Amino acid sequence: MSEKLQNGNGGNGDPDSLRDDIDNQQAGLSRRDFIKGATVAGGMLAAGGLSTPALADFPAAKPLTGQGIAPKPATAATRAANAQVLKELPFNDRQDFEDAQRGFVGRPEKLTIKDAGGNVVWDLESYKQYIDLDKPAPDTVNPSLWRNAQLNMLYGLFKVTDRIYQVRGYDLSNITFVQGNTGWIVIDPLISSETAKAALDLATQHLGKRPVKAVIYSHTHVDHYGGVRGVVDKADVDAGKVQIVGPKDFIEYAVSENVIAGNAMSRRAIYMYGSLLPRDPWGGVNAGLGQTTSLGTVTLIPPTKIVEETGTELTIDGVRMVFQMTPGTEAPTEMNTWFPDLKALWMAENCTRTMHNILTLRGAQVRDSQKWAYYINQTIDLYGSQAEVEFHSHHWPIWGNARVLTYLKQQRDIYKFLHDQSVNLMNKGFTGVEIAQMISLPPELNKNWHTRGYYGTLKHNSRAIYQRYMGWYDGNPANLDNLPPEESAKRYVEYMGGEATVLRRAQIDFDKGNYRWVAEVVKHVVFANPQNTAAKLLLADAFEQMGYQAESGPWRSVYLQGAFELRNGLPTIDGKGGTASPDVIKSMPLDMLFEYLAVCLNAQKAAGKTIALNIIFTDLDKGYGLTVENAVLNYGKPHEKPDAQVSLSKETLDQLQLKETTLADANQQGKLTFEGRREAFREFMGLLDAFPAWFNIVTP
Repeated sequence: MSEKLQNGNGGNGDPDSLRDDIDNQQAGLSRRDFIKGATVAGGMLAAGGLSTPALADFPAAKPLTGQGIAPKPATAATRAANAQVLKELPFNDRQDFEDAQRGFVGRPEKLTIKDAGGNVVWDLESYKQYIDLDKPAPDTVNPSLWRNAQLNMLYGLFKVTDRIYQVRGYDLSNITFVQGNTGWIVIDPLISSETAKAALDLATQHLGKRPVKAVIYSHTHVDHYGGVRGVVDKADVDAGKVQIVGPKDFIEYAVSENVIAGNAMSRRAIYMYGSLLPRDPWGGVNAGLGQTTSLGTVTLIPPTKIVEETGTELTIDGVRMVFQMTPGTEAPTEMNTWFPDLKALWMAENCTRTMHNILTLRGAQVRDSQKWAYYINQTIDLYGSQAEVEFHSHHWPIWGNARVLTYLKQQRDIYKFLHDQSVNLMNKGFTGVEIAQMISLPPELNKNWHTRGYYGTLKHNSRAIYQRYMGWYDGNPANLDNLPPEESAKRYVEYMGGEATVLRRAQIDFDKGNYRWVAEVVKHVVFANPQNTAAKLLLADAFEQMGYQAESGPWRSVYLQGAFELRNGLPTIDGKGGTASPDVIKSMPLDMLFEYLAVCLNAQKAAGKTIALNIIFTDLDKGYGLTVENAVLNYGKPHEKPDAQVSLSKETLDQLQLKETTLADANQQGKLTFEGRREAFREFMGLLDAFPAWFNIVTP
């Protein structure tokens, strides 16, 4: 990245001139071990021809640069829409650029991080080749999103305040280093151990070598704990040399939040984070919270100290910290940290430089925006009058008490406004779709850069709030028992005069810039006849222009990934790379494993069958009875007379899940014993589905 960064400004540029600057090499991202928030485990009880499905076992992922049909340029309507953004927002406000560069200590000239096998797990170079502060926004990128990407490209080591440093731009999230009397306290060690280690190495290079004395997990999302083994050795944790601090119920939520629906979430995360999109002005630009997710080794060391309640004070290596619990906000369990001696306020991910998600597009349970606002207000009451600097797990800090207070109030009020006004309209009889079109922010919230929708958006967040209170049904009887998409699509197309008529009229609307309507109509042609190439290409064109206009990074990624798959089909990717993390698998409670197996049960195959199995864990002195009946899998206490029983240790189970051994090998080695009919196990395993990683989304 050039040192001309500070001279940049937003504006419309010519994408063709940028294209000449970008080669067609497949940059950087060589494999995908994890996608943000999608906690996954590997193959369950894989053995001797018997295996249950892996949770979200995805092929290795690289950006799809140079593959398939080339993207289209921005249309006149898109150029006009993006030009209007330049007129409406205060691009002459450069405070964020000053803040994002304040306290700069150092950075490597190039930032490409590889794992032990030489695979690239983080490659900022693939973005640096076309995103720079001295380049205006190309007309294929919303200028506001481009500005956010420029800010997120200001990477390196920065001093926040006395004794507090951050490394930014080494992953989707930031890693924070707090200087103790003898070593570092690390807060939120990124997604991957490789990126976390590189960040620690950068701090060591510029600030000197210090041992890590403690790690603090602010909450349960993977970009806040996954790199922990890159900064500490578990042996030091076990020996008591390093403390791991986390909020109440950390392990339960870190492991469980996305296991049950992990396969579907991981597929949708491909859309949300744009991990396969080319790194150019027609593809991946920014994920809102950061550039994208790293693709290295996800690790997890359970906390040795749990924070239970607000007001808990810990002093570690001479650093006083007071914790504020904020459950049910951005994560099921989360905590802010106040450093009283430094007048520094860590807001975890409860506050960032964007409107966050009430419902993430990859899928999750709807978050509580009312509670979110409540806890930010509590922060203001507890620490607001004293805080001289506020910093967080994404983006850059804010300095000065007056600015910190204004920022906190606006962050609070964006979630309070979303909640109150969505519910206001809901109580007037409007549906989620209608509310999303009606709700608008007041000027005092709309013109602040940190309340813009780079990650969450006003539209999808308001629909999420409706969903939280009212569910999927909008109250209209016509929507109580809808026809499925393929069947209804065929009838829509027939009623509208056939495929050719629909496409002819849709093209006219496309030429007028009515892309949302084109997408609404042409999706029916695609679902009625997925072999209609003209329909898929027109729908892709509409998605693409909506992506070019999107201010939200995830919205852009969703539209452009959809366009890619309509034009080229599902990604064809060589190799096989699992998303399994050994640490996560070993931390997964047994109850969770059995609940996951129940989800895998194929009801049609299980109908009419009754199977009783026991699994006895010899090292835990604990057993479970699994029962298949009524096409349902239940578990509980062991059966007195099972069809079959297997005895093994938890360690052996972990080895089976990680595919480090098989049932046959474990049995031969005496690590596992069978009693009863082994055929009962084979029959049971035959009832479990293997979920497809690459299921269709934009086609039937």
